[in-house]
Amino acid sequence: MRVSYSFLSLIFVPLWATTACSGGEASNASQPAGGGRGGGQGPVPVTVASVVQKSMPIEIRVIGTAEPYSTVAVRAQTTGQLTAVNFTEGDDVQKGQVLFSLDRRPLEAALQQAEANLQRDLAQAANAESQAKRYQDLAERGIATREQLETSRTGAAALSAAVEADRAAVENAKVQLEYATIDAPLSGRTGALMVHEGNLVRANDTTPLVVINQVSPIFVSFAIPESQLPDLKRYMAQGSLRVEASPPNDEGPGSTGRITFVDNTVDPTTGTIRIKGTFTNDNRRLWPGQFVNVTVRLTADPNAIVAPTAAIQTGQQGTYVYIVKPDKSVDLQTVTVARSSGTDSVIQTGLKPGDTVVTDGHLRLVPGSHVSVKGQDSQKVVP
Repeated sequence: MRVSYSFLSLIFVPLWATTACSGGEASNASQPAGGGRGGGQGPVPVTVASVVQKSMPIEIRVIGTAEPYSTVAVRAQTTGQLTAVNFTEGDDVQKGQVLFSLDRRPLEAALQQAEANLQRDLAQAANAESQAKRYQDLAERGIATREQLETSRTGAAALSAAVEADRAAVENAKVQLEYATIDAPLSGRTGALMVHEGNLVRANDTTPLVVINQVSPIFVSFAIPESQLPDLKRYMAQGSLRVEASPPNDEGPGSTGRITFVDNTVDPTTGTIRIKGTFTNDNRRLWPGQFVNVTVRLTADPNAIVAPTAAIQTGQQGTYVYIVKPDKSVDLQTVTVARSSGTDSVIQTGLKPGDTVVTDGHLRLVPGSHVSVKGQDSQKVVP
């Protein structure tokens, strides 16, 4: 029996020791791991801001494209050799400024020939008119026949018509000579030069000599969903709507313009309608073909509940924020965001003015975590 008790003791002692060690580890694991998710000790440092009630704009934000206010492809209207280019490609030009000059000599010769033909036919017409009058006198005295009289009248009329044709030819030659000087049809910025001195250009060639874009003023074209069209029309009926446009990565204030065009048809393939805004663009900040961020300000909500956009988080719970309670612990609060404008978000449900929300340091937080506040003033929403 003594041997049996010793054997049992050897069995139960290790089992008891193993159980004791396991219990100690479980006891340690049950202790809270500091104030945050990462197991650190003490409160989690966070940045916070206050929820405020203030006026916030109601806006439509989309991507648009800058378009020239007007575009003209400059082409020659007469055929000739290019003798001078009076600008550098990429220059700003003014309406009426001479851009190109063609060889005038063939056109001047054509004008001189037309004028000579006119003088010749004028002389012949005067002679024919004199003969017609003479035959009229002879016919009245019975010396000339009726047939001779009609022939003289016909000749005089034909030469009179030839004179009118000559006058038209002279005017046409003058116009062709004017076409030898090609002026800018509008003020704007020239593009790439397609021809150079010495080239032969043809009237109304498919390839333009240069393209001029009017960039001041300038259009910005964009599309909005058809669901927003009723709001747009309602606020436009109250007065012209302001629209802002800014190039991507441009930190300055946006250029301001006015909506001047709403298309008459919704595009059924995209469910959008095309809108245009007109901008003075005196500083040439907007450029044709450039993608821009567009903001249409419809009106303002004077009593919006506003929180920093940085406080808004998204997870399995949906959209939420961490609210800091008076005892410096945090609660997770789900919210509904109505819209965002810049660094602020308008909260539809879930927050009230005066609430304090975490704007930085979310990753180490769980509901009930304690926090230490840093930089509270720097993140405060401006009322």
